[in-house]
Amino acid sequence: MKKFLSAFLFLLAVLNIQAQDKTKLKTYRVGIFAPLYLDASFNAAGDFKYTQSIPKSMQPGLDFVQGAEAGLDSMDLGDVNIIATFYDSKSTTTSVATLIKNKKLDSLDLIIGSVKDIEFKELADFCLNKKIPFISATYPNDGGVVANPYLVIVNSTLKSHCQAIYSYLLQNHGSDKIFLIRKKGAQEDKIAAYMRQFNDQDGKPLLNIQTINVDSVVAYDFLRKKLDSTRHSVIIGASLDEAFGTSLTEACSDLHTEYPITLIGMPNWNSFKIFADKDAIQDFPVYYTSPFYTEKDDNFSQMLFNDYNIRYKGVPGDMAFKGFECAYLFTKLLIAYPTDMMDHLNDKDDKVFSDYNFRPQMILKGGAYPDYYENEHLYFIRILNAEVSKAW
Repeated sequence: MKKFLSAFLFLLAVLNIQAQDKTKLKTYRVGIFAPLYLDASFNAAGDFKYTQSIPKSMQPGLDFVQGAEAGLDSMDLGDVNIIATFYDSKSTTTSVATLIKNKKLDSLDLIIGSVKDIEFKELADFCLNKKIPFISATYPNDGGVVANPYLVIVNSTLKSHCQAIYSYLLQNHGSDKIFLIRKKGAQEDKIAAYMRQFNDQDGKPLLNIQTINVDSVVAYDFLRKKLDSTRHSVIIGASLDEAFGTSLTEACSDLHTEYPITLIGMPNWNSFKIFADKDAIQDFPVYYTSPFYTEKDDNFSQMLFNDYNIRYKGVPGDMAFKGFECAYLFTKLLIAYPTDMMDHLNDKDDKVFSDYNFRPQMILKGGAYPDYYENEHLYFIRILNAEVSKAW
């Protein structure tokens, strides 16, 4: 409880990071948005409703802003000032729309958001209108936004993940049996369509990818009949559904000693409960793609670990690492290139944890400028006995 209240008191104020006398130095203003649900967490008397633990809905946003605070605190600012203001994107009293209407964001030089859906669209439209870079830190979607050269998508879209998987298959498994196993669903339709698009670019398929449709889960006997013990099989788990991914993983694990199998899942599979239990799936690796990766043994990671230990007596989660990285990296870029930051998104001087490759996306044919910039650098991550490591 004390940990939460400490963080909450911090969120009530503007974080003003200074280097010398702010009246004599150039000042940049950064707005950081995350879903905290603070309005719904206090009763009419102003008391926090939850006495035992923080609600799960609050934890990701809280981790993100705590990581961002640590990232800003760790910066050597030189001869500039940074004023960073944190906003609750789920506030009912000062919503994103209200802030925009009341011109509360007009002075910002950079916006970083762990937001999605309506708040994502509102901030993207605002930043286009004001010509302010908008860093979408965690939402793996373009939200239907086009013609917005001020939007930067850090967490790669599902299409980019599928393209990375396909490129890997083309380079490494051209002669193997490849199965795309899916259930019914809109997301599954998208995944299958993306893979067909990449595979049929020249009018005929380059790889022999067999699509297998199942009702909801994958049974051991059903999968065994599709495999050949004399050939290596690559299986793409083409669904974001946890029950599907769990059943497919269990079936592959049970079969892999007899049938050589490589299983590649979707980017959200790392959050499935089965992979956190080291006894659930033993000695069978599962792979997925991710734009974020850190060994957690570098100087920045140690800064974050130390900060969390001192402030909150805890250990930072993945969202804290993302908050730290985005706040540090893009604020540094703003300082270095205040008038043309968008032209320097791929500068490596201030790398934090992950490598990025931001590429302009041209969704609208014949557009005069990019619809947005998206990170196309993806890591292949291996989960083995609940341990996560970089595979390639």
